[in-house]
Amino acid sequence: MLPDRKHIEKKIMSDKLRILIVDDEPDIGEFISDVATDMGFDAVAIHHATEFEKTFSSGFDVVVLDLVMPDRDGVEILRYMADQQISTQVILISGYDSGVLHSAQKLALEHGLNVIASLSKPIVHEELETLLGGITATPESQHGSSTIKLLELPDKEDLQKAINNGELEAWFQPQVDISSSGSLVGVEALVRWNHPERGLLMPDIIIPLAEHSGLMDALTTEMIDQSGKQLNLWQQQGLQTNISINVTADSLKELHFPERLSKKIEQYQLQPEQIVIEVTESGLMQDLVKSLDVLTRLRLKGIELSIDDFGTGYSSMVQLYRVPFSEIKIDQSFVKLATSDAEALAIVEITILLGHKLGMTVVAEGVEDKQTWSLLSKLGCDVAQGYFIAKPMPGDQLLKWLEKHKNNQR
Repeated sequence: MLPDRKHIEKKIMSDKLRILIVDDEPDIGEFISDVATDMGFDAVAIHHATEFEKTFSSGFDVVVLDLVMPDRDGVEILRYMADQQISTQVILISGYDSGVLHSAQKLALEHGLNVIASLSKPIVHEELETLLGGITATPESQHGSSTIKLLELPDKEDLQKAINNGELEAWFQPQVDISSSGSLVGVEALVRWNHPERGLLMPDIIIPLAEHSGLMDALTTEMIDQSGKQLNLWQQQGLQTNISINVTADSLKELHFPERLSKKIEQYQLQPEQIVIEVTESGLMQDLVKSLDVLTRLRLKGIELSIDDFGTGYSSMVQLYRVPFSEIKIDQSFVKLATSDAEALAIVEITILLGHKLGMTVVAEGVEDKQTWSLLSKLGCDVAQGYFIAKPMPGDQLLKWLEKHKNNQR
C-alpha cells in the first residue's frame, strides 16, 4: 500500500526532538527518560499503554515501546500505528525471549512501520546513548517554529513522465571482496528519482508506485539501459566490473525477457557474465513455471543469477534447488544483527556454508561497521556491500571513490 500523506500540516512547538516512552515499569521509563533528557530530547514517559493514543496525539519523533505490558501489549500498539499509517521512528524493548522481540520487529516492518532498533532488557546505558545519538527528526514528526507542508506523493502520470523525461537515475553501490584485498568485484544498480519539485526520491517511493501503476517493466528497462551505458563507459575508462540489476515478478513472467536482455548486452558491447540479475523469492513464487523458464534461459546465455534477501521468503531451500543461481545474498536484517545476536549469527553462518556447498558466491548486504566486516571475513563470506564500504553513488563518482578506496587498502 502506498503511504497517503497529502498536504499534511503541523505546527512546530519545540526545537527539541520529542520522545515518548511506553513501559509499565516506572523505573525503566524514568531511566530511559533521564538518558534522553540528558541528550537534549523532550521526553515523556507513560506507564499505561491505554494512554498511548491520547498522549501520542501531541506529536513525537520517537516512540520507545515495551512489548510486554499488562493492560495492552506492544503488538496492539504497533497494529494501531500501522492502521493510522504513523511513520514515527520506533524502538522496541523487551525483557522477554529475544525471539519474540525479533518477531515483533519483523511484524512491525511488514506493517511498514519505521522501526529503527530493538533492545533487550536490561538496557545498557551506553547502547541506549549510541542509539539515541543517531536519531534525527523525520519529515512527518518535526517540531520547531514554522509550519511544514508535505507535498502530495507522485502518481502514475508523474512516474511515466519521469521515465520519458529522464528523471530516473541509476545509482551504484560497490560490492567488494572480503576474503583478500577488498577489491571491487561489482556494483548494484539502485534507482533514484531526481524529481524537479520533491528532490531526490528513494526506491521505497518509486518501486511500490511502479508496481501499483503497471510500470515496473518500463522501470526495469530504464535501469538496464542506464546500467549498460554506464558499464560501457567504465570499460572505456579502464574499469572492468559487474553490475547487479534487480528484476521483479513482472519481468520474470515475460518469456522474451532473456532475448531482450541479450540484445541490450550486445548493444552496449558487454559480456553476459558482467550482468547479474537479482530476484527475490517472492517474485519467483508469483508464476513459478514461467520464472523457471526465464531464469534457466538467462543462465544458458551466460548471465549470472542472484537470489536476493535470502532467508526472508517462504521456500528458500526449494528455490535454491530448482533455480540455477550463481550468487546468494544474505538479507541485511541478519547481517546487521550478526555481531550482537546469536540467532542472526547462526543464520549468517549457515547461509555461508550452504552457499559454498552449492558452489555459489555469498554476498552480505548491510555491512555497516568494521566489527561486522571482521566477523564475515572470519566466517568466509565472499563479498560485502553496505555503508561501511560505500553508500550508493552516481556513476560518475565511482572511479573517484575507487581510487580513494585503493589508497585506504594500502
